[in-house]
Amino acid sequence: MNPSHPPQIYRLRTPNSPASPKICRDTVGLLLNATGHHELTDAASLLVSELVTNVGLHTRSLAVRLETVVRLDRVRVSVYDDEPARPAPPPAIDLGAENGRGLLLIEAMAQSWGVGSAHPHSPNGKHVWFELRGHGWC
Repeated sequence: MNPSHPPQIYRLRTPNSPASPKICRDTVGLLLNATGHHELTDAASLLVSELVTNVGLHTRSLAVRLETVVRLDRVRVSVYDDEPARPAPPPAIDLGAENGRGLLLIEAMAQSWGVGSAHPHSPNGKHVWFELRGHGWC
């Protein structure tokens, strides 16, 4: 990494509500367009929307925390909630289903992704992250 261009870290905390996916999606889109990562905007917006929607559907977390780390050649987005990580069942592909394809999309579109604890020394909370690589600053 070029020391003259340190990573830019942006954080957002929003209530876990039906508006959260749009708020987080729009925020990530604005950040990527403003930092010259136009080519990553559509993919990142879709993936963050999927992750934030999962928080609303599958947790009792009161808040969603979004962290976007922008580097010269890549972007890493993390979505935090207050529920501990638990093993996920193997994804079943039901093309007619209204939901259940979010992690499959992330697997297909992101260069890397994973799940981790929210804090290294806390059993509560987790984050799901993905990374997209781009062409650098415009």
